[in-house]
This record gives sequence, structure tokens and C-alpha cells, in this order.
Amino acid sequence: MRVDELKISELVEFDSEGGLVRFANQRALIFDATAKGTLSKELVDNFGASTARAVLTRFGYVQGWRMAAATQELFQWESEADWQEACGRIHMLGGMYHMGAGTPGCLTKDGLSVVGSYEAEQYLAHSGKSDTPVCWTISGIMSGYLSRSMDKEIYVFEEHCVACGDTTCHFLARTLEEWGDERAEELRFYHVENLKEWLEPSLHRITEDLKETERKLSAKRRTLARVVPDAVDPIGVVARSPAMRRVVDLARRIAKVDSTVLITGESGTGKELISQLVHEKSSRASRPFIAVNCGAITESLLESELFGHARGSFTGAVQERPGLFEAANGGTVLLDEIGDVSPGMQVKLLRVLQEREIRRVGENKSRPVNVRVIAATNRELAADIAEGRFRKDLYYRLNVVQVHVPALRDRREDILPLARILLADAAKRMKRPVTGFAPRAADQLLRYDWPGNVRELENAIERAIALGNTNLVVYDDLPEEVRQAVPIPSVTGPVRELEEIEKDYILAVLDLNDGNQTRTAKQLGIGSATLSRKLRSWGVGRDTRKATGDDSAAD
Repeated sequence: MRVDELKISELVEFDSEGGLVRFANQRALIFDATAKGTLSKELVDNFGASTARAVLTRFGYVQGWRMAAATQELFQWESEADWQEACGRIHMLGGMYHMGAGTPGCLTKDGLSVVGSYEAEQYLAHSGKSDTPVCWTISGIMSGYLSRSMDKEIYVFEEHCVACGDTTCHFLARTLEEWGDERAEELRFYHVENLKEWLEPSLHRITEDLKETERKLSAKRRTLARVVPDAVDPIGVVARSPAMRRVVDLARRIAKVDSTVLITGESGTGKELISQLVHEKSSRASRPFIAVNCGAITESLLESELFGHARGSFTGAVQERPGLFEAANGGTVLLDEIGDVSPGMQVKLLRVLQEREIRRVGENKSRPVNVRVIAATNRELAADIAEGRFRKDLYYRLNVVQVHVPALRDRREDILPLARILLADAAKRMKRPVTGFAPRAADQLLRYDWPGNVRELENAIERAIALGNTNLVVYDDLPEEVRQAVPIPSVTGPVRELEEIEKDYILAVLDLNDGNQTRTAKQLGIGSATLSRKLRSWGVGRDTRKATGDDSAAD
């Protein structure tokens, strides 16, 4: 057998009934290249590049050694040179790479250049351009094969790599003596005894990261227990009001099933936090949770962001890229601001929900995805459907279970607990010794209507901490619009006479204006004389008010 006579049909056998695949007479497994690329990325992300390289290089070395032994038994080589030179062609036939035009197809003294390395391709797809060669598994495979077939230790290193921007991946094979000190540091990646050296620091780092995370969670729980005991879910959802307790209870119940969820509510009410609660309490909690703001991305970019794209599918698509649905496989995708999605994109999302598969931009094949979809919107989708802006069939697909998050003004029992949590977080982040709210400031927070909901409350508290100079947030630290808020009438108790309510309201506005009658009358939309007459009828003396020259003139 000569090298140029190797055929893929003679190397691969399929036993369709027995479920066996053999390559070079050895049982083989068929793995998706993208899955292998994802594994490599996770090794790098979780253990570091050095550990990942050590593991993949050693894995490749063992595989190459086994392949050399298998081909020795399978073929009658004309010479040992043919057996050794078959290294490059065998692994090309195995799908590791393909040869460029005019390439010899074997490792010569000048090395071997290949194109289409699956390892470089996957690195570019998952991590982008690299500063150093990344075909670690292929280098290990070649080293193992040559070491077995030449009966001496051969070490293969990559000189050039497509992942670095080179036109080809070029490999050189040398003995330890031939490499000398040139690759002394990298030679350690080939020896199994060094794996422990690479792994231990990575495992120690991960252990320390977990301990630090646990410390932060414990501190967070202590803070929550101190400021709002018995009113907070572990992920930070405040639910002291009956309305919010019903929302949290519903979120916990629907988390146990895999239905699509539509979360509605005004901007800033905490819709994303509720979606995280659904994810964290579900069987998908260990998998990714990915949120995307559909309203902030144009239609063409949104399609690529969600579904990914093929190389060359549009200007700037220099490499293939998986989308967020693939990245979240097994987990949850939150489509925030779903009401702002264009009609064309609505059709594509409907197909994903129906077929449970996506198609990358520029590709014809579909890819199955296993994700739970949660959609959120601050729009009235029923009105949008009536006006033709939103598809009815998509609405029904999304609205399997609907959770409505009430506005902050409709759950006033949650305002102070939320404010105290936000205060504790902001004070720690800004390194300010602020520990709470003065009574008048706390009362004013309850008076304000919070049209921006929790987001506006958070901003107001951060401003108060930044401007304050005491360990308590006082009335004057609050934003102007919050300071101007007046009490909101309530009918939770016995019905009161209108005159009594009017008196309380007018006196509250007068107090808010520090007794200035002119400003109070203007805000109430009545004349200064009318206001003065009412105050006298209630026995409110001028000595209790800060009368102005205008007040005197009006009287």
C-alpha cells in the first residue's frame, strides 16, 4: 500500500444494523465539529488556555498513536516511509482538514501546510482571531502518529495558523534534540505528568471563585434579611404587596412546566427579574439565561443576533457565527420588548416557536434548538393586533401563560422595601456610609407616583446618595419631582367627607411648600384669597405660615 492509494471508502465502515462505525478498522464516533469547538471554548473559558491546550494536545497524541497502530495492522505498507508519510492523508480523510492545491499530503522536512482546519475554523467562530496558533488537537494527533510509526518521540508544532490570520495552517515535526531550546516551554503540553501542573491552578481558581460567589450571596442574603425580612425572594424580587405576591407565586408555578410565557407591564417594573425567577426555579436553571432587547436592534441585525449567520452571508460576515438561540440551547431566551419587532421578524419568530428550529442567515439547513422562550413587552399587544402591527398567531404562541407585573404605584407596600434594598446596594457600590431614610424622605417616597417604576426609584436613590452628606437620605436629597409629590387619596378605610379630604390635601400641599400660600394656591389652581379664607376657617393662623408680600396683598 502506497500513500496515494489511500481511499476514504476503504477506511470507513458503517454497520447500519449494529450501530457501529469503524475508521481504519477501529470503532469510531461521529462528533459534530461545532460541538467539539464549543467544548474547546468551554475548556479555555473555565480552565484557562494553558490547561485547555494541555488536555487537547494530550488527547490528540493518544488518538494519533492509536491510529498509527491501527493502520500498521490494517495495511501492508510497501515501506515504513509510506506508513509514516500516510499521517497527513489519513487525518485529512478523517475530516481534520483538507489539502490545498499542489500540497504533497504528507509531513516532509519542510512541514505540512493544510487549509480548512476544523480546529482553526471553530476557534474563529467561537472566539474570533487568535494571537497564537490554536490547532492543538491536530498537532497532538500528528505527534502521536509519527512517534508510533517512527519509533521515537516526535513533536509537532504549528508555525502558522488560519485562526491568526494566516492563509494556511503549517505544521513542523522534529525530534526533541532537533527542537532544542526553541520550544522548551511548549513541549510540556505533551507530557501527561504536566497535566496536574496545569489543572491544579485552574481548579484552585474555580474553587476560589465559587467561594467568593458564595460569600457575595451570603452577604446579599444578610442585607436583604436586615432591610426587608420575609419580603424578598432569593433572587431579589420584593413581594410584600398582595399584588406582587400573586405574581411571584404564579412565576414559581409556571417555572415547573416548559410553556412559553408572556410578561407584560410598564417599563421599569421588573419584567426581566420575573423572567429570571421563572428560569431559576425551572429545570433549565443550570443552563444559560440570555436576554435580548428586540427594540434596540434593527431587523437585519436582530435576525443575525438571534439565529446566527453563515460566512459571507452579508457585508462584514467574515466568519460563521452561532446566534443567541444556539448559545442558550437547553436554557431560556428572553425576548424583551417583543412588541417592537417588525412584521417580517415576527414571521421568523413564529416559525421558531412552531418548529423548534432556527436557520442561520445565509444558510438553507435548519438547526434544532431546545430553548424556553419568555417574551416581555410594555405595549398593549391586543391593540397592536387590532391595528395590524402585531400578528395574532404569534401572540397566541407567546401568550400560553401571561404574567402581568403591576406598576409600582399599584403596590405601594413594596416601595420602601425596594428603596432600602436599592439604598444598600448603591451605598456599597458608591462606598458611601448611608444607612437609611429620614422619616420625611421615606414618607415622600410613598407619596410619589413613580411613572418610571423601579428604574426611576433606583435612579432617585442613587442621586440622593451621591448628593447627600449625612448617613441618612433626607428630604432635600430627593429629586425635585419627588419632593413636589402630594399625598394620594385612599379609600381603603371608612369613607370620609369630601371637605375633610380637601382640608388634609390643602394642608399637605401647604406643608410641602413650607407655608408659601402663593405657590400653594397656584399649584392648586385657586386664588390666594380663596386659599386664605379656607385656612382661616380651619383655624390655621398666619404665625404658623411663611407669608410673603404677595400673600399680604392677596388678603
